[in-house]
Amino acid sequence: MEERLVPRSLVWATSIDVLPPDRIVERRDGHLVVRSPTNPTHWWGNLLVFDDAPVGGDGERWERLFADAFASEPRVRHRTFAWDQTDDVRGAADAEFGARGYDVERTVGLIAAPEEIHAHPRANREIDVRALDPRPGADERWWRQVVEIQLGGRTIERVNEEVERVFTQTRQAQLREMFCAGNGAWYVALDAGDVVASMGIVVTAGRGRYQAVDTVQSHRRRGICSRMLVDAARDAVARFGATQLVIAADPDYHAAGIYESVGFRPTERVCGVCRPPRATLPAAS
Repeated sequence: MEERLVPRSLVWATSIDVLPPDRIVERRDGHLVVRSPTNPTHWWGNLLVFDDAPVGGDGERWERLFADAFASEPRVRHRTFAWDQTDDVRGAADAEFGARGYDVERTVGLIAAPEEIHAHPRANREIDVRALDPRPGADERWWRQVVEIQLGGRTIERVNEEVERVFTQTRQAQLREMFCAGNGAWYVALDAGDVVASMGIVVTAGRGRYQAVDTVQSHRRRGICSRMLVDAARDAVARFGATQLVIAADPDYHAAGIYESVGFRPTERVCGVCRPPRATLPAAS
């Protein structure tokens, strides 16, 4: 019998799709081990994905399994777990992991078929939306601006800014490598020649997963995000063969409404838990 290495959930399947090309996915008893050898500090790139939600006693058991899976990589100092259920099942996550210092994270997967995508009536037609050239040395000014926009929009205050910068630059380099291989593109909205919004789409086996949808504060509520969402989707379908388009969002974040306004439907609700490395947490006062 063939081992199942792709989660049933499109959120978790595409979360693996966007990891570096050298990622390793291994099936073990009741779960997947997902590794990103070139980026061991990526919390959601080195994790265990279980078939079922946690039950009583799984906190200690899952931590042992994680320690065993990453025993040869001392730079993996976080702990991240997810489970492959799409109907907002949390199981014993709060009792088993919240009490151990983990963040319990809920995510809504908004999904659309190409024919469901449609332009927003107030989409901005004045900006220039384009795909960046991923080749080394090309569009470097705009690629640098993308990093700054992502850092400006970060919400994880516990992480040192320089650590976050290195992580963001590493992820950008890995994504550019994937785009050079024809697995999607990074899109920007330009106003007077500067990047004011950006997002990526990684396409794997027809699954198109959006990455880091950001708009600078000064250009929000101007129809730029909705315009770029649609233009990027249509390009991903035409050039890279996307047959499903997936966005993972915080269910309490206002942007989900923007996604729905252009045809995405909240289809999956998934959960996971993460405990960052102790060194990234602020010192106690």
